[in-house]
Amino acid sequence: MKTKIFLDSGDPEETRKAFLLLGFLDGQTTNPSLIAKNPQAQEQLSKGKKFSHDEVYNFYQNVIKEIYQIIPKGSISIEVYADRETTVEAMLKQALTLNSWIPNAHIKLPITTTGLNVAEILVKKGVNVNMTLCFSQQQAAAVYSATKGAKKGQVFVSPFIGRLDDRGINGLDLIKNCLKMYENGDGHVEVLVASIRSLNHLLVSFALKADIITVPFAILKDWKENKDFKGQVNNLLPVEYEELDLSKPWTQFDIFHQLTDIGIDKFCADWNQLIKR
Repeated sequence: MKTKIFLDSGDPEETRKAFLLLGFLDGQTTNPSLIAKNPQAQEQLSKGKKFSHDEVYNFYQNVIKEIYQIIPKGSISIEVYADRETTVEAMLKQALTLNSWIPNAHIKLPITTTGLNVAEILVKKGVNVNMTLCFSQQQAAAVYSATKGAKKGQVFVSPFIGRLDDRGINGLDLIKNCLKMYENGDGHVEVLVASIRSLNHLLVSFALKADIITVPFAILKDWKENKDFKGQVNNLLPVEYEELDLSKPWTQFDIFHQLTDIGIDKFCADWNQLIKR
């Protein structure tokens, strides 16, 4: 299979189950919302106990290290905490700390001016990045431009197709458009399909030959149990392909998207509910 399969989860127990289910696992993506849903974190919250700032990062690190023990050769995405005011210096410092946790990390950064500035620095240091909360082809073009010189496998871009579908927009079209655009490039950015909501999302992503798909355990299980399921046609608004010049500086692309800001706010809210105030 051309497409790599990652698990989208902050629970190492699901990592074990997914590995047993498939017989392999190419990697895993985590984010603040998924870590907040971790059963141990939820159990602690149910007892009225929140984490200190240091404790929550220790908890996240332990989760990542446990996942690493299960898939030591797979890519594991670890996300920085970033609100709209986070500076380049603060995000860079945090990214380097997260990268020290395991040898096979991809550091998740938002596709914002700050995130792209940090990505530009990190790839030059040899750090792997996963540029997340992508909702437009312009954002994907900016990721390509900001990370020029990176090696293949060093940079992922993660379009969140389910969140586009929620707005009545065909998220799978964005995947198709990004893949088409990158055909004209040097191959250093891989398209990681994220926010998978259905078996149809999974199967169509396979058909499009996406580089990577990150999938919740429930949908992986559904796939294994419904091998005869055929992809369905949806009635969502199409996303038209844009002719973009990948040789342009990333600052010349329109990277703003309302859903990116909404996603940042959601991740921050889920993370902050874990922490004592």
